[in-house]
Amino acid sequence: METQLDDDVLDIAEDGLLRCWWSGSTADYRAYHDLEWGRPTVDERSLFEKLCLEGFQAGLSWLTILRKRDNFRGAFHNFDVSIIAEYGQRDVDRLLGNAGIVRHRGKIESTINNAQRALDLTASGSSLSELLWSFAPEAQSRPNRLTRALLMESATSVESTALSKHLKRTGWSFVGPTTMYALMQAMGLVNDHQYHCHVHDDVEHERQSLITQQEKR
Repeated sequence: METQLDDDVLDIAEDGLLRCWWSGSTADYRAYHDLEWGRPTVDERSLFEKLCLEGFQAGLSWLTILRKRDNFRGAFHNFDVSIIAEYGQRDVDRLLGNAGIVRHRGKIESTINNAQRALDLTASGSSLSELLWSFAPEAQSRPNRLTRALLMESATSVESTALSKHLKRTGWSFVGPTTMYALMQAMGLVNDHQYHCHVHDDVEHERQSLITQQEKR
């Protein structure tokens, strides 16, 4: 069931909690929405996994990827970049034969390439976390009140476009502006939970705490 609050529309489940409208279709989505989506992190493995899975999602629904996520983790050595960067043709063939994941040669080869690019970042003295968070938008550029209507219009942003261009220029693949905005939403670089969503304030508190910690370093 959906409920209307001012100019917002949210999903209300059996537990009576208000959630972003997209989360109500399945229990899988509700758990992902409540516990993961938008929660900020600087964890390298998690960020790399999400970047790869957003690439695999292209042309598909996130629910499809979410339900295959454990299979992806098993198939790709838990997204350990040092292992994936060494994959060869036998690994590509192995993955193409794995019915538990999305068997797309271009996306598989992109994951290997991107693992190599992640190692290049480490070798240069940087990190994937440092790079991604450097493109997080300034607070004043964000709307004060996120509604469904606003979010439906937000497939990309100035920052996701700039991030996409930078990554492509440095050899990454399957990192278009829409894919990068989805990454920014999911990993807390922006808080795109609707204004009345029951986790909106918690996510924002986590984001501000993380940003403060980073600024102190």
